[in-house]
Amino acid sequence: MSGNPVLNISIFGVFVIVTLVVVLRVSRSGGGTAGYYAGGRSFTGRQNGLAIAGDYLSAASFLGIAGAVALYGYDGLLYSIGFLVAWLVALLLVAEPMRNTGKYTMADVLSFRMRQTPVRLVAALSTLVVSFFYLLAQMAGAGGLVALLLGIDSKFGQGVVILIVGVLMIVYVLVGGMKGTTWVQIIKATLLIIGTAIMTVWVLALNGFNLSRLLGRAVEASPEGESVLQPMLQYGTSGASKLGFISLAIALVFGAAGLPHVLMRFYTVPTAKEARSSVTWAIGLIGAFYLFTLVLGYGAAYLVGPEEISGAPGGANSAAPLLAFHLGGTVLLALISGVAFATILAVVAGLTITASASFSHDIYNSVIKKGTATSGQEVRVARITAVVIGVVAVFGGIAANGQNIAFLVSLAFAIAASANLPSILFSLYWKRFNTNGTLWSMIAGLVSAIVLIVFSPAVSGAENAMFPSVDFHWFPLTNPAIISVPVGFLAAIIGTLVSKEKPSAKQAEMEVRSMTGAGAEKAISH
Repeated sequence: MSGNPVLNISIFGVFVIVTLVVVLRVSRSGGGTAGYYAGGRSFTGRQNGLAIAGDYLSAASFLGIAGAVALYGYDGLLYSIGFLVAWLVALLLVAEPMRNTGKYTMADVLSFRMRQTPVRLVAALSTLVVSFFYLLAQMAGAGGLVALLLGIDSKFGQGVVILIVGVLMIVYVLVGGMKGTTWVQIIKATLLIIGTAIMTVWVLALNGFNLSRLLGRAVEASPEGESVLQPMLQYGTSGASKLGFISLAIALVFGAAGLPHVLMRFYTVPTAKEARSSVTWAIGLIGAFYLFTLVLGYGAAYLVGPEEISGAPGGANSAAPLLAFHLGGTVLLALISGVAFATILAVVAGLTITASASFSHDIYNSVIKKGTATSGQEVRVARITAVVIGVVAVFGGIAANGQNIAFLVSLAFAIAASANLPSILFSLYWKRFNTNGTLWSMIAGLVSAIVLIVFSPAVSGAENAMFPSVDFHWFPLTNPAIISVPVGFLAAIIGTLVSKEKPSAKQAEMEVRSMTGAGAEKAISH
């Protein structure tokens, strides 16, 4: 059921117009690299907390998780629990120390006490790869969502929609930079949390605010019966299936702490105090949202039904919009879908600015120009890079269209946990860690994760693979984290121990700054 296509398009259009006006207004103030990369560090803790929630609560969180819970029950909740725990790990271990140590990007931290050129090059490459996989998920979500709302079943039509999303994404980044993108995130986060809260209360009200009654009705509606309340419905009970389940859990729990686009948000506040305030707001908003997804998923299971969800354009990603239609008809469907569309646009803009900043700041200025590029040159290269990334994301999104977007995000999490997290943790907390360990870890983690993904059932050899008509897979699991994350940590340790490089004299400075923030404000103001 697509509802009223005219109403749906109108609400999409209103959101796009409003956000473009906001982006144009804020783009008039603040220039240079600090303005483009960090929004002039002008946001309060509350504003940045909302923006962090907007960046982290992607289309996978809203569309993918609701669909996974509706179809697979307990197993779908693994995404909610994993994403929430991952966020807590990211905040407790790396968020504030990275903000205190760095300036604009993840590579600032990793290269602080290492050899600049090789570390920045590899860190930038990792940032681009993680951003690309995350962009795949958002673009796939755009195709499926608009297919449902406008009744566009053809792959060509959905491809056109993905192209439009790519163009809008590029406009947001080129015109507004980080400041404009942050305001889009704030608007989107507010709409998303209000919208999901309304639907959650509505579903609970239909069940007398009795969660047990809701779960009982979901059991009655599911062809799997009681299995929707038990683990391993989606993954099976074989040894390989259990390993796949564990691998996914590892990716989700450890991935967020290595996501460059989320960590970059902490550079948009002026002080360490505001960074801590951001954390408080983000934890509250994100925690509440993931509680909502439990109710929305099981609500969709009994109000919509697994068969209707599976048969709809977009498949599992259509559960939340279909639930909105069953609750409030075409108007609520259009409003909630507008929120989902806003979610996609905001997240892809955030990913694009992170990737473009990493290339221009870490590769162009630090590696190619040896730090001699002017602010204007660096921003110009970042904008060109944003266009290139947008084009690549469009083609990638067309190829990934139809995949469950929560699953696609789990692949990005696996790469981030394998390639980025070991180096980030050891850089912050291991005095002996050195350049050799950093390079070994990032290269081994990145290569192992990518190779295992390419030769997994996620890409070929399965009915729901990206390329189902061919089969070249030999790795049996759809998520590589159970292998690639230990490889990343092991490579970091071995690479460090076999190197004769002495600990950097800047190690003590980095330790003090990361733990206390002393000197950070002065450093990032330059």
